[in-house]
Amino acid sequence: MLIVDDSVVARSVLGRMVEGTRRFRVAAAYSDVRAALDYLKTHSVDIILLDIEMPGIDGLTALPDVISAGRGAKVLIVSSAAEQGAAVTVQALALGAADTLVKPGIGAFGGRFAEVLEERLSRLLETHGHSVPEPAAPVHPAPVTANTQQHGPVQLPDDFELVAIGASTGGIHALSQLLRAIPARFQVPILVTQHLPVSFMSYFATQLAVLGGRPCDVAADRMRIRPGRIIVAPGDAHMRVVRTSDGSAIRLTHEKATSGCMPSVDPMFESVAQVFGARALGVVLSGMGRDGCEGAKDLIDAGARVLAQDKTSSVVWGMPGAVANAGRASAILPPDEIGRLIARRGGAA
Repeated sequence: MLIVDDSVVARSVLGRMVEGTRRFRVAAAYSDVRAALDYLKTHSVDIILLDIEMPGIDGLTALPDVISAGRGAKVLIVSSAAEQGAAVTVQALALGAADTLVKPGIGAFGGRFAEVLEERLSRLLETHGHSVPEPAAPVHPAPVTANTQQHGPVQLPDDFELVAIGASTGGIHALSQLLRAIPARFQVPILVTQHLPVSFMSYFATQLAVLGGRPCDVAADRMRIRPGRIIVAPGDAHMRVVRTSDGSAIRLTHEKATSGCMPSVDPMFESVAQVFGARALGVVLSGMGRDGCEGAKDLIDAGARVLAQDKTSSVVWGMPGAVANAGRASAILPPDEIGRLIARRGGAA
């Protein structure tokens, strides 16, 4: 593990906490990004703890370079800046950070923070390429049944009328790549369930509007689904789809989901399958756990297609890996390729 923090006290405390877990070892600790990047030229680590507010190159500016130099290492932002508002945290996640953790003041480091840190590190370690078995070879299958895949060229029907996307850890970065590949003239509505706290959603919707080149709203109960728009689930309710006399609309619900997530991808996929059937397209991006896997079965059973993010480009291949290994993925692709494939619908590409 590599620690990058300009505070010698923070580096020391974080180092003792990491070593105290007896599961992790600190390979090196640096006070600035340039030294860390030099280290990564000749050394490999599994996880990088990165502060944001540092002299010279700040952590947010350096994050893409750190991710590239890390060659697959997961980056956990540990910074007091994360508590200043959703903008900093969501931006870090959009740039590819695996997770964020608010660093307490120097005098406030305590047992609870150490427990949370170990829990976050454990989750990242467990998902560092080992959470879900990888297929023996890259596959680009076309669905035959809910449990069967065949190898072949990726094809989508030309008449799908809705795109429903589910994502969690690493999903914001993947979403940004996917949406940038879809031209603004693409008019099929897009629904997004991303695991984020409710306080983040307003900023998240604003960011997606910029990335997608189209209006984006945080879902409200009975909101109509309209062409050329993105709707994101709020952080405190599931986003379901219902039929209306002149189209379709959003209903927000609060029942306990099988995945335990709120919001959950499964209820969204389930309702989309009921309303749109084969005219829907599901997408599962990077994230921990299996949320979306059961809903993907509903989509496949209804004749729809489901695209899953590939393992190489995923921060965590839990959610897309579960869909792929259950035989419910119509194609397994990087997010930018998923975006280009979606854009071909109606000649938008």
